[in-house]
Amino acid sequence: MAEFTMELNDEQKEVRDWLHGFAADVIRPAAAEWDEREETPWPVIQEAAKVGIYSLDFYAQQYFDATGLGIPMTMEELFWGDAGIALSIVGTGLAAVGVLANGTEEQIGTWIPQMYGDANDVKVAAFCSSEPDAGSDVASMRTRAVYDEAKDEWVINGTKTWATNGGIANVHVVVAVVDPELGSKGHASFIVPPGTKGLAQGQKFKKHGIRASHTAEVILDDVRVPGSCLLGGKEKLDARLARAREKARKGGERVKNAAMATFEASRPAVGAMAVGTARAAYEVALEYAQTREQFGRPIIDNQGVAFQLADMRTAIDAARLLVWRASWMAINGKPFTAAEGSMSKLFASETAKKVTAQAIQILGGNGYTREYPVERMHRDSAIYTIFEGTSEIQRLVIARTLSGMPIR
Repeated sequence: MAEFTMELNDEQKEVRDWLHGFAADVIRPAAAEWDEREETPWPVIQEAAKVGIYSLDFYAQQYFDATGLGIPMTMEELFWGDAGIALSIVGTGLAAVGVLANGTEEQIGTWIPQMYGDANDVKVAAFCSSEPDAGSDVASMRTRAVYDEAKDEWVINGTKTWATNGGIANVHVVVAVVDPELGSKGHASFIVPPGTKGLAQGQKFKKHGIRASHTAEVILDDVRVPGSCLLGGKEKLDARLARAREKARKGGERVKNAAMATFEASRPAVGAMAVGTARAAYEVALEYAQTREQFGRPIIDNQGVAFQLADMRTAIDAARLLVWRASWMAINGKPFTAAEGSMSKLFASETAKKVTAQAIQILGGNGYTREYPVERMHRDSAIYTIFEGTSEIQRLVIARTLSGMPIR
């Protein structure tokens, strides 16, 4: 087990500087254009693939970093560049992690390469879980998967929403209900291969922020996938469902929700995204305050501005420390006895919203225009308190963990 440290090692610093250079030289110059176009920035993703950032190998290296700091470091630097473009680059990772966590070795080897493609023909993947009536409340999911034993196929019907890369993905990973009586424990994940009949993109959302990231509904109408597309295989699913039924019979409804526990472990990565956006806005505001003069002196000489910057930097550093702690705990198997994963996501996301708003205030009228990036950063920051569990859900998870109540 790696000791907790607040200092990156030499190899991590080298990777961080490499990512920062890509974010500064490639992502930032393209940010305003793709925000206005509200389209997937395929040329930027291709550049990321060419240098090795958009690849399974790179994310696997960071994911298995024994210190736990590889992923948060990566997220912070890319989202420092631009949240919308960064989400387009890392969005495929949501689906890839779903396969890595639940799939067999054969499924991992077959499908994950098809999610990324290669530098000459980049692909993306989509993880489809949320539904119009089931966001944080995963137990209310309605998308159904029914097994056709005669053909060894699963038939999937339902509507997914808020799917990053939904409809444009080469590979979709879809979470569906296989046993409605078991609630969230009766769910399973399926690969929907490219070109499968019955899968279609629904509404593409025109969003307040992260506009360069494609977000849409995914419609599944009698989608048939081979039995081999059930992640983990049917034998494993049947065994898991049998255990869940036995627990339910014995009062297993008080067992912690497995999906919520999984989200708890992944939330620090979202916190790191928020830290990157907050840091970017703070740096713009700091430079502006040092160079902008009013009444014959830089505005940072005014206590009202200087104190805001002090609070902004303090909150950003505190958020990063919470994210790093939770990330280290997750990789080293430390139990989140106080919902430390949710703590990191809650504090970092709220910090991003506040810091980006303060940056606009420091820039004054300029901050409210699209000539300066803090306006876009403020719009982007709003998503952090919403996706992967709203701030209200984070507080609920933390409170229930502290009280010993089950997380549903």
